[in-house]
Amino acid sequence: MPHDIKDVKLAPAGKLKIEWADRHMPVLALIRERFESDRPLAGQRISACLHVTTETANLARTLQAGGAEVALCASNPLSTSDEVTASLVEDYGVSVFAVRGASRDLYYKHINQALEHKPTITLDDGADLVSTVHTERRELLDGILGGTEETTTGVIRLRAMADNGELAYPIVAVNDALTKHLFDNRYGTGQSTVDGILRATNMLFAGSTVVVAGYGWCGRGFASRARGLGAHVIVTEVNPVRALEAQMDGHRVMTMAEAAPLGHLFVTLTGDIHVVRAEHFELMRDGAVVANSGHFNVELDLDALAKMAASRRTVRPNVEEFTLADGRQIYVLAEGRLVNLAAAEGHPAAVMDMSFANQALAAAYLSAKSDTLENQVYAVPRDIDDEVARLKLRALDIDVDTLTDEQVEYLASWQMGT
Repeated sequence: MPHDIKDVKLAPAGKLKIEWADRHMPVLALIRERFESDRPLAGQRISACLHVTTETANLARTLQAGGAEVALCASNPLSTSDEVTASLVEDYGVSVFAVRGASRDLYYKHINQALEHKPTITLDDGADLVSTVHTERRELLDGILGGTEETTTGVIRLRAMADNGELAYPIVAVNDALTKHLFDNRYGTGQSTVDGILRATNMLFAGSTVVVAGYGWCGRGFASRARGLGAHVIVTEVNPVRALEAQMDGHRVMTMAEAAPLGHLFVTLTGDIHVVRAEHFELMRDGAVVANSGHFNVELDLDALAKMAASRRTVRPNVEEFTLADGRQIYVLAEGRLVNLAAAEGHPAAVMDMSFANQALAAAYLSAKSDTLENQVYAVPRDIDDEVARLKLRALDIDVDTLTDEQVEYLASWQMGT
């Protein structure tokens, strides 16, 4: 089958990793079992631009079980596991176009290769695939029923396209499902970002001042974990409600300019561009560490830092040292890309279980309902969200109460009063 991967001989190691993740993804396994009998994706061709990890491999297996033909490319040049790509090709028959450390040109070549089988459904993480279809591959638009989007940054981009009347097919915002962002963004990003930073630096969080840029669900999750490790957390925000929430959660809140001289570690989680800029680098202490856990590396103005640097060198895997003219040194992790995937393994499989359950069920929903949808960004249907939660509780062997008939009547009425 068509593919472009590093080395198919890595497949045995990749299969072991995929099987390990599968043990921790019971919801997706239940959906895969159902898909094998119901075949809700029969005849569909899915192009997926996602982080090529063990968890994504199990999503691809589930989509295949539902009857889909799957082509997969990476949504980040440094998030690919070459062992996983090899196993997907060799053991599971998935067309994969992804190599860890791909150049920008190769990255977009892979996106175009994943589009060669003329998808009817797209799955995206950051909207690079969707934007490529809308700009370079418009001949494919007539054949696409709809798509899904996994992450906050992608949803922002796609809503902008819809608002401008430029979105040519419906998108389901998987990121906005409660069973996705309340768990994946918060607990997944919180833990995996700490994991990536520790693997790259082996720094001590306790007693350090950690500056968290952005207090959305990802920022909340990381700030909580950093504080739990004993760090003094400073939050920077542009949203007054989120800033107030951070203050009431016990963090210090200030501008980035105020925080820049104080921080030992800076982590951006905003989805925006140039959150940390030249004027902030100018104020940082010697030895400051800068990382990004938002989707794209544009959150850090690395071009400005490079211009400020008298020299630069790699001092550890995923750690680059920038020496400024005055002798201060600033360390950038993982080229400013997603530190939790570039320097670690991404979110735990138990969290991605729910996110990818939403992806699989949303794909099936699009297959069945696309003719009723307009070219807009849609929330995940509530019944899908609730089903994912029920399946997760079932997998955890947890029961919850159900409303009595009296309670249902009370909640539906206004006459009973107090």
